[in-house]
Amino acid sequence: MVPEKSRSIWLRKERSGRGPVPEHGRDQIAAAAIELADAGGLDGVSTRKVAASIGAGATSLYRYVENRDELLELMLDAAIGQLELTRPVSGNWRSDLTGLAHDLRSLYRRHPWMLDLAQGQTPLTPNSVEFLEYALSILTRVQVPGQLKMEAIGLLNGVVVLLTRLELSAGRSPQAWQAAQVDYLTAVVANGGHPHLADAFRSSTPSSGSVELLDSVLLRVLSGVLDPG
Repeated sequence: MVPEKSRSIWLRKERSGRGPVPEHGRDQIAAAAIELADAGGLDGVSTRKVAASIGAGATSLYRYVENRDELLELMLDAAIGQLELTRPVSGNWRSDLTGLAHDLRSLYRRHPWMLDLAQGQTPLTPNSVEFLEYALSILTRVQVPGQLKMEAIGLLNGVVVLLTRLELSAGRSPQAWQAAQVDYLTAVVANGGHPHLADAFRSSTPSSGSVELLDSVLLRVLSGVLDPG
């Protein structure tokens, strides 16, 4: 049997048996931590700051979480819970997964610190399990093994994370950033010396914004997994 302390926070009681009955809960703690992260990134989140934000003593937070990693799990779960996962699926997996990707990108835009969490081994939480269940429901009619479906969902998140990070790091609107890149590339190929790049540039169709880029990249990636042909 796994020791209680070593178990996932989601398989333990909401608070330990130590100390008096607490006045706070996981939802309140997660909300306070998310507010700190939205304002100052993950570096601005600590058990001490979260405890101060909810008017509790620093050590009292350990009645709910064993360490900062578990605090981050609470935050991640609460943020994922903001996704709309009750929208009926249409039966068209391309359309439905694209819509889910747009929702996920909007979530990352609201909470950019989630992009940092996505770099590592992202823990499973109740709401992330609901996300997986919903995404898999979109793929019910796709005739590929379950493992490939799980890989496709992971790739979906990876593409959204990558493109959202690029967008946010540019420090300007996606349209302005993309226009600047096209302008520079046009000048480069016009000067010669890069025939392969010039050929690829001439045969490509410029995208009008990040939404279209997300759509095209995502569907190409997912089709390679879900339409192995």
